[in-house]
Amino acid sequence: MHGSISRELTELEALLGEETRPGTLRPGGRTAQVRAAVLQAAGDALAEQGFAHLDLAEIARRAGVGKTTVYRRWGSVPGLVADLLMDMAEQSLPRARTGSLLGDLKANSRLVQRTLTDPRQGMLFKAVIAAAVCDARTAEALHRFYDARITEWAPCVQEAVDRGELPTGTDPREVIRAVSAPLYYRLLASGDPLDEAAADQAAEAATAAARSGAYITP
Repeated sequence: MHGSISRELTELEALLGEETRPGTLRPGGRTAQVRAAVLQAAGDALAEQGFAHLDLAEIARRAGVGKTTVYRRWGSVPGLVADLLMDMAEQSLPRARTGSLLGDLKANSRLVQRTLTDPRQGMLFKAVIAAAVCDARTAEALHRFYDARITEWAPCVQEAVDRGELPTGTDPREVIRAVSAPLYYRLLASGDPLDEAAADQAAEAATAAARSGAYITP
């Protein structure tokens, strides 16, 4: 048993290139069910109460599992939030393949818009972003979440370059960032409507800028 766990840790460390932390293993069976229940409870609590009021014992109660299990597996609130974000990245929808850059970017922007305006997901993201400002581990987890999503969608920009829609040397990741940035600004700063029209506008602006060569790397 101990040898099996040791091998899992070694494999995960090789994959991540760093020391394994609580909440990063991906076992199956009963353990996977416990993880799913705890992450659901953590997301609900985060959306309802914010990061500052998260408590591992309360999350264990919500999930219907022993608090010792939660403390042993995740160790801390930041560790649990990091795993929650990783799970969200894994569960997020795959990128669209519409055959055109604008079509792909609109699909991306509308997905972001729907996520941020969802009653639960929107509050959850606000809480996590606020926590990331003052908690390094939460910030790292948030950066990994966005990196995973950008990596998922960046190929649609490279495909547009290959089709001749965009100039050679366009940075795919910068284009994807340009799509979502105005939507997060509306969520967190301006308070302007975050609707489908705003999502389409963000995609159209990023497409026009990319076509003009704004995102060509030196």
